[in-house]
Amino acid sequence: MLGFMQLGVARRGLRRVLHVPVWLALLACEQTDDASVARALGHARDLAGVARRDVEEIRKGLPLGAQELAKRWVAGGVDLAGDGDAARAALELARSRVQDLRVGKSTFFALATPDGRVVRNDREQDLMAGAALFGVFPALAEAASGRYVEALGVMPEAHGVRGKPDAEWLAAVGVDVGGKIRGLYVTGWAWSSYAFRLEFSLRSRMTTELAGKQENLPLLYAFVLVGDGVYGAPEAPEVNAQAIAAKRPLSSLAADGSYAALVEITGRRFALGVQLVPEIAPRVAIGVLRSET
Repeated sequence: MLGFMQLGVARRGLRRVLHVPVWLALLACEQTDDASVARALGHARDLAGVARRDVEEIRKGLPLGAQELAKRWVAGGVDLAGDGDAARAALELARSRVQDLRVGKSTFFALATPDGRVVRNDREQDLMAGAALFGVFPALAEAASGRYVEALGVMPEAHGVRGKPDAEWLAAVGVDVGGKIRGLYVTGWAWSSYAFRLEFSLRSRMTTELAGKQENLPLLYAFVLVGDGVYGAPEAPEVNAQAIAAKRPLSSLAADGSYAALVEITGRRFALGVQLVPEIAPRVAIGVLRSET
């Protein structure tokens, strides 16, 4: 049995054991405040730059890829618009031969007929085959004249997530074979998949920046805002997107196209930063939620 003096020492030791972790926890847990808002806006602006580069890769690369498809059309002696397997092989070859497309962030490349019917995409599981593009993306019909065009719309066959709202950004250009448009070269991404790409990029960069520092990695989520729609990565809680949508940030942008605020979501405080990216399309923006940990 412990003596009185020993018991006192033991109790004082116990108090130190109990108190130190609390003190350390309070030190480690930073407050999400105005400084966090500035950081979240900085993240959004950085990712807006990433998005501009991603779109530019497609704008430069897709017409060159269409030229590679046209070569395959002639050399293969097969009507790619009528042969799904040949079309997929040609799509893979065309992408591999154009640097901007090789590194492009598209979730699919597809071949469609001049009237907008999808023949095949380059994914192993093709849910888009047979889908009619022009009903959902009417602006893409201009590609049948050989032009490069882009459009926004909702195409469930191309969604990157199930059970949550999603939508797509698509680009298309005509495939000119001997002076005749024989098909459409189409690419794009679902916003949910693209939000995941941005979120992964942001978290990776922050992990690298904080390596070796006495700072915790903040909780980070990236979103794409399209008008009133807010699209997050597949694993992002939908309540986060709903909270951003409720703020209607695109209706309250500053002169430089930015928006920033503190947001309470399920009892946790987040900093929200939003940056408009009109280079993609009007009323498209990148948003970031940040909460200190």
